[in-house]
Amino acid sequence: MSDAAQPTAAEVRAAAEAVKTALDRHLAAVESRSGEDDPTVYEAFNELAAAAEVYDELLYDRYDEVTPFEIPGTEDSLPPYTGPEEPNALSVLIRRDYAVAEPQRLLAHAQRIEAADYEDGAAGAEAAGTVHGALGILFGEFEPDEIASRHKEFGLEEGDSTLWVTAADEPAEPGEWLEAPFESADPQRVVCRFDVSAVFDDELDDEIDDADVDTDADTDEDVEDVEDVEDELDADLDEDEDLEPLDADR
Repeated sequence: MSDAAQPTAAEVRAAAEAVKTALDRHLAAVESRSGEDDPTVYEAFNELAAAAEVYDELLYDRYDEVTPFEIPGTEDSLPPYTGPEEPNALSVLIRRDYAVAEPQRLLAHAQRIEAADYEDGAAGAEAAGTVHGALGILFGEFEPDEIASRHKEFGLEEGDSTLWVTAADEPAEPGEWLEAPFESADPQRVVCRFDVSAVFDDELDDEIDDADVDTDADTDEDVEDVEDVEDELDADLDEDEDLEPLDADR
């Protein structure tokens, strides 16, 4: 970074003071918290995280130094629930990602559906010739849950997916949110959520690999123990062979 773009020492000092102030506010919020999911504590945590990030950046830009603090990101978790305790309505928000892994398989399915719908040769039986047209036919023919269960058959590959159940005070009026269906999603009104991702599978595989390593170590120890016992038995047999046989006439 050029000298002209570097922050001044005064700016770094001001950022440090902002961290101190945010730290005091966070401690005060924790000390006076009203419950496990107190929104005041959540807000104070975010303010402290933001102040620390600014200070860390300015400190590095000015002095090429970093702080020893690592504040976990807040985007990966939901904020405390602030919705009604007894919701009168709810919304279910679903997102599922797919990759078009086999376009020809997708096109073939769409063409079969289209051929059945336009047996009389009516106009419009050409949408299945493009991937986006085929997707429109597929999702128009099948429910999303069926596509999810048969995605490989349709040439699709699953990505991440999430489902949010959000609470509402009253049911929405017909057509009220159709123009922007996901715009009003409030994370603080999420009753529960369910996430599916390959990331979780990778973490599980790592745990299994670690367990296999431990199992192999235990197996090696067991083999060594068996070999030690066998060596002792061989030694005992050698001692028995050294003994003279008893005289049958005695």
